[in-house]
Amino acid sequence: MAPKPAPLFGREARRSPRQLVEHALILIGRIHYGDAVAAQNAELALRTWRESSSEHADAALTAQRIWNATEPGALRGQVAKPASAAQRQRLRRRVLGLAGLGMGLGLLGAGGRWAWRLPIYEIVLKTGRAQRATQALPDGSSVDLSARTAAQVAFFRTRRVVRLAEGEARFSVASDAERPFWVETDWGRVRVVGTVFTVSTREARMRVEVAEGRVAVWGPGHDHETGQAPSIFLQAGQAADVDRRGVGAPRPVDPGEVAGWRQGWLYFRDTPLPEVVSRWNDYLSRPLRLAPQDAALRDMRVTGSYLLKDPQSFLESLTHMLPVRAMPVDEQGIEIRERG
Repeated sequence: MAPKPAPLFGREARRSPRQLVEHALILIGRIHYGDAVAAQNAELALRTWRESSSEHADAALTAQRIWNATEPGALRGQVAKPASAAQRQRLRRRVLGLAGLGMGLGLLGAGGRWAWRLPIYEIVLKTGRAQRATQALPDGSSVDLSARTAAQVAFFRTRRVVRLAEGEARFSVASDAERPFWVETDWGRVRVVGTVFTVSTREARMRVEVAEGRVAVWGPGHDHETGQAPSIFLQAGQAADVDRRGVGAPRPVDPGEVAGWRQGWLYFRDTPLPEVVSRWNDYLSRPLRLAPQDAALRDMRVTGSYLLKDPQSFLESLTHMLPVRAMPVDEQGIEIRERG
């Protein structure tokens, strides 16, 4: 009998996409729940294995997302130590169970095709009252967060996306024509290739201010993914508001005042008093509020530049600029009232 020919590919190369994911899951489990030595060895093994081929990289990414989407403690007893055949079988059933929880068997079977559509980088950003933060991104871009801001960053192979849930963020975007940079809010979307601009979400609207470059803005109801033209283009030194009614006309803005909070300033240019109060309250431990019985306050407007570290000067200036007075109403708050 003729000898059986040797396989053209080694055992590792002949693994199915699902088997590759299972292997990565075992290593991830050891990293999280093994002892110090086992975790260190598993981390090195996963990094080496992941970097050895694009298939391994896709499988590792898929496994990490499965792990993140489930309760890791359920795997502890199975993967803390080097897995036996029985343990691998239990892990295989666990993987299939995860698929049944909404991910679908097709995701694991599709392997690399599914992983191609997944983010290659994700991070959640959040600041509290009086906090500011800067986050460098792996493409050379950066995001500066104002106080009380929440955003989620996801980089894909063909696009970069930031979902701004609340607050204000300044974006310095590294140019990458093959991966445009998107900022999305409940009121609209902004697309750039390389520029510096801010997006804020307050008072049921989105505001875009451009310091450098050029951005495209889509308003509500406009689907950029179907090829619809932008609602408006903004150049450096321009700003626009977007709300449920659509995109407002562009207006001039001083590029040096865009994201002035980064240098410790708040700039107001004919800004409605309710918005002024809201922006100050992002930084004050003793918040301001407008007297509910004084409806005229909501039509008043403020112009000026104010240091964040000196809110008292702002209040004194306000009482000279407008017919208002500021009264402490309790230990926690200050009320702005019409001056009678």
